[in-house]
Amino acid sequence: MTGTAPFVHHFAVIASDFDVSERIFTAALAALGVEARYRADGIAEYWRPEEDRLSFSVERARHDTSVTRRVHIAFAAEDRAGVDRFHAAAVASGAVPRHAPRFWPEYRAYCTFLRDPDGNNIEALHKETVD
Repeated sequence: MTGTAPFVHHFAVIASDFDVSERIFTAALAALGVEARYRADGIAEYWRPEEDRLSFSVERARHDTSVTRRVHIAFAAEDRAGVDRFHAAAVASGAVPRHAPRFWPEYRAYCTFLRDPDGNNIEALHKETVD
């Protein structure tokens, strides 16, 4: 099998405060053109309208689940402006800034890093070539 299946199909985090996390991720991901395409009892799932894969979801912690903490999640942006919009939307919605958007030469990317309420490291990045 070559090239047709994504490396990761979907990823979910379990939130201690679903309402706050949903607000943060909905705003930040909308800045990248990613929409909340499915909402049900304590679940918000996001993907780009034109593709039904590579999704991300936030889920309410239940009595039999553990909260997702201290993972690093990186979302790809089309350009630097997308990273800037992601940062602004996430902060305005309650995320805690770690690093403002800037170019990181070691990653060859323009990135921003934030924390969600559960301590997860949320990143938006735009890969760039360095001459």
